[in-house]
Amino acid sequence: MHETPFITIEGPIGVGKTSLARAISKHYKFHLLKEIVDENPFLGKFYENIEEWSFQTEMFFLCNRYKQLEDIHHNFLQINKPVVADYHIYKNLIFARRTLKKEQYDKYLKIYEILTGDHPKPTLIIYINAGLDTLLKRIKTRGRVIEKNIDPNYLRQLSSDYEKAMIQWEKENPHIPVIRINGNEIDFVHNSQDLENVLDTIGHYFQKGVHLDEFKK
Repeated sequence: MHETPFITIEGPIGVGKTSLARAISKHYKFHLLKEIVDENPFLGKFYENIEEWSFQTEMFFLCNRYKQLEDIHHNFLQINKPVVADYHIYKNLIFARRTLKKEQYDKYLKIYEILTGDHPKPTLIIYINAGLDTLLKRIKTRGRVIEKNIDPNYLRQLSSDYEKAMIQWEKENPHIPVIRINGNEIDFVHNSQDLENVLDTIGHYFQKGVHLDEFKK
């Protein structure tokens, strides 16, 4: 029996993760899992004063993402219903390393490892990255009030952190394929051909062992 597809999409803020997740969900009839962002009561304060509000912000995200993964594991993956998510919980460590003090990060890491030790791992990761100008333009276009105070330097550092983290992820998880997308060159939101190419690439990755059409209901 084939492993139930669980696709996760990652990349820095504003790169288009949710837009692509929606498109994949619609095309393949997969359940869509969206990360909780605006509901985080600390996020606005975090963008104004990262050092002061980082631990509260990261702990809120960790607990909520843990609950979301627990729910999709029991309600979808265990009963052979595929899922596409616009995040991977591994991102928590990317943000925490950047924002937390060492003593805070050490405590955070222990909690993270306890909560995620038996969580479902993706069968495929789609990693999107883009330059700072592209990210800032897309953040401005979507117009989230909560993101208006993002420091461009923080965003630049975060993008670099993602690159390093994804390289490390691939080394530690060689059995989980990663599709890389250059967000500067590929616009799957406004260019239908770009989107079709991305969907075809996803299909090719699964053809060897899993035909995604098998899961369409």
